[in-house]
Amino acid sequence: MEEFDYYEILEIQRTASGEEIKKAYRKMALKYHPDRNPDDKDAEEKFKKINEAYQVLSDQEKRQIYDTYGKKGLESSGFGFNDMESIFDVFNSVFGSGFGGFGGRASRNRNEKYPRDLAIELQLSFEEAIFGCNKEIELRYKDACKECNGTGAKDGKVTTCSVCKGSGRETFTQGFMTFAQTCSKCHGSGQMVAENCDKCKGRGYTEERETIEIKIPEGVDNHNQIRIQEKGNKMPNGVRGDLYVEIFVKEDAHFIRHHNDIYLEVPVFFTLVMLGGNMKIPALTKELDLKIPIGVKDKQQFVFYGEGVKNVNSGKRGNFIAVVSITYPQKLDDKQRAMLSELHKSFGYEESKPIACHEGLMDKIKNWFKS
Repeated sequence: MEEFDYYEILEIQRTASGEEIKKAYRKMALKYHPDRNPDDKDAEEKFKKINEAYQVLSDQEKRQIYDTYGKKGLESSGFGFNDMESIFDVFNSVFGSGFGGFGGRASRNRNEKYPRDLAIELQLSFEEAIFGCNKEIELRYKDACKECNGTGAKDGKVTTCSVCKGSGRETFTQGFMTFAQTCSKCHGSGQMVAENCDKCKGRGYTEERETIEIKIPEGVDNHNQIRIQEKGNKMPNGVRGDLYVEIFVKEDAHFIRHHNDIYLEVPVFFTLVMLGGNMKIPALTKELDLKIPIGVKDKQQFVFYGEGVKNVNSGKRGNFIAVVSITYPQKLDDKQRAMLSELHKSFGYEESKPIACHEGLMDKIKNWFKS
């Protein structure tokens, strides 16, 4: 086993939670996925390491062994990580098999040079995600090379792979363990190109561009996926796969979203703590009337039911939560200071004199220091 640190490869702390591990894996796996980095061996190796790290750290038993004994402990326990099919199984379990070739290798024909389905990321503003919109996007999709009919071989001539003998897999033994992985020579196809196609240089496809408009439904959130039929890659038989759009939403400067609930921090001047009052606050579609009770506490929450985000599936709206943040003046002029001083005295307190504590408490504290 190559020595590298699982936590470092996922760029997380050793105390990371399961959710943090999954979030880091999603980010890194998308970045280094082979379909996004064709013919990039460094990216492919990084992708393998990322998946190996996630296989271990997402499993409580494996993670405990790794934290205690390192990779050698995992190796002696019989865990292997070099099977590319199992790597894509892990990817599918996190992203869903709907991603087709972009993680959906299970549905990909072994002889196909590229996946049927296509996946992209789409960043939306906070408002676009909340209220929905139409977005125009430019696609880059793969189309089977007409010269070689998608084989990557000149005149379509291919031979059986000399390494895996057509099986698409090669095995090796390490100690008493036998491991299998996708053939490094033919990349799992079981075939080799006798001579590269002049047009596509052996890739089996050309890249085409297309501009399409997609409808973003109201209420989408981070990592939601939108499927658009027949807008994926084009196969040699002329059939196009599907396009999967994964949503990423920018944060707002004021509103904080948690699922379908919206939080807003509302500054409340300290005088309202004693006086109470009413104030209007901005919500998603209108102003709301917030009643401040006398004695309101800092961070106290007030819930407005049904004023949050519309659920993209059920249509039910979440809640709007106003969170009180008590504020104080940064400085006082002479008149304000005098008024506050008079108010202080009006409650029976003298200026610069501490408020009376519970009777006998000061004597009790003094006794702590006597020995």
